[in-house]
Amino acid sequence: MNKKAIDKFRRDLKKGKALIGGWIQISNSNVAEIMSYANYSWIAFDMEHGSFSIGDLPDLFRSVEINKKPAFVRLPNKNLEICNQVLDAGSAGVIIPNIKNETELSLLIRSCYLPPYGSRGVGYARANMFGKNINRQNKKPIVIAMIENINSVKRLEKILSVKGLDAILIGPYDLSASMGITGKFNNLKFKLVIKKINKLSKKFKIPCGIHVIEPNYKALKKYVKDGYQFLPFCTDALLLNHSIKSSFKK
Repeated sequence: MNKKAIDKFRRDLKKGKALIGGWIQISNSNVAEIMSYANYSWIAFDMEHGSFSIGDLPDLFRSVEINKKPAFVRLPNKNLEICNQVLDAGSAGVIIPNIKNETELSLLIRSCYLPPYGSRGVGYARANMFGKNINRQNKKPIVIAMIENINSVKRLEKILSVKGLDAILIGPYDLSASMGITGKFNNLKFKLVIKKINKLSKKFKIPCGIHVIEPNYKALKKYVKDGYQFLPFCTDALLLNHSIKSSFKK
């Protein structure tokens, strides 16, 4: 991934811009390329719930890089080996699921960063053009921590204080499930919790995002107005289902 694109992404976040992203779960480079032509600022590949293998990633990343957009991976878990493989394959950064506390986040960030900033191993890989740019590759990939459990909210101030964190992302389904109100996003308790997360993120000057699951542009605009910046909008599968369903409407 071009370091200039990563630097621009970080600058835009710091400027307070809302960066809307495409969320992909179908492992197909044509789907990825079609999504990258749209008005997304970035594209993420969901290895937690999608049908991807490490071997799929280089071609998927190339499909996005055609349009000079950062490609991220939502990791399937917090396995450090998978994290390193994803970054070596050329991901601009990682979206880490279900961060529970500041200790595990600090460990993961150090594991993502190359020396002298972290402990990730150096080796020939796509990320450095298989050795051609080994001394110029991006040493600090983007790190997004997902807040997906009510217990994480209790430690949020500590999490937001971790050095190297670029943004946080609310996973609405898992967060609501941990509160015993799965999918009830209009529930007052859920609204108050995400408002608290957003407010704390602003206090610590860490951009906050939330996954807008349904293809509801009005809802997306509302979240932008409320100051959310890192915004996955729907998923490729949901967009396809929605489009097919709409096409049969009289």
